[in-house]
Amino acid sequence: MAKHSKKYQEAAKLIEAAKLYSPKEAVELVKKTSVTKFDSSVEVAFRLGVNPKYADQQVRGALVLPHGTGKSKTVLVFAKGQKAQEAETAGADFVGAEELVAKIQGGWTDFDVAVATPDMMGVVGRLGKILGPKGLMPNPKVGTVTMDVTRAINEIKAGKIEYRTDKAGNVQSSIGKVSFTEDQLLENYVTLVETLIKVKPSGAKGQYIKSVTLSTTMGPGISIDVLKASSNK
Repeated sequence: MAKHSKKYQEAAKLIEAAKLYSPKEAVELVKKTSVTKFDSSVEVAFRLGVNPKYADQQVRGALVLPHGTGKSKTVLVFAKGQKAQEAETAGADFVGAEELVAKIQGGWTDFDVAVATPDMMGVVGRLGKILGPKGLMPNPKVGTVTMDVTRAINEIKAGKIEYRTDKAGNVQSSIGKVSFTEDQLLENYVTLVETLIKVKPSGAKGQYIKSVTLSTTMGPGISIDVLKASSNK
């Protein structure tokens, strides 16, 4: 059994073990339970009533959080010609074509998000075994395979996040930093919850959101009442 630090144990005492908090209460509490010296991320984990091994029960997509995540993302764009120039103007950190593919095949993956124009996917497809497991492969479902590279870059830089169920049907995402105001964290949280509800798979039966837990980096979890999961109170 893992032994928690004294600071963690003190933070855990602020949380009532059997209590299910409203989103507003949880956000207020999560700011008080940070146990790190740095500006911790605030994360939310959902356990969904889905079985991702079936195509009609998979949950995947992307959204722009109103207040971003507090983390600056490094964006790589696979593009040529005018679209490459457009990507550079829009603020992409790395722009290129075959030369970037070769660099990644050599083991380099020092970026957070990859965007590609559709005409580049034939080349980028060679990187599936490298980028796929890392969640870095451009995908039209989350808006990272597009001709509108300016919009894609702007959204990513503004706080666009991707969400996807893992093998157990869980979705986990950052919704900001401890330094965010309670209102900013709450608005980001509600935006994510409402999005997950909108994209509920047709094959999902019974209770969709089974549990919601809010926490900071290395901090204790705070359980949210699923009946109030989408509330801003």
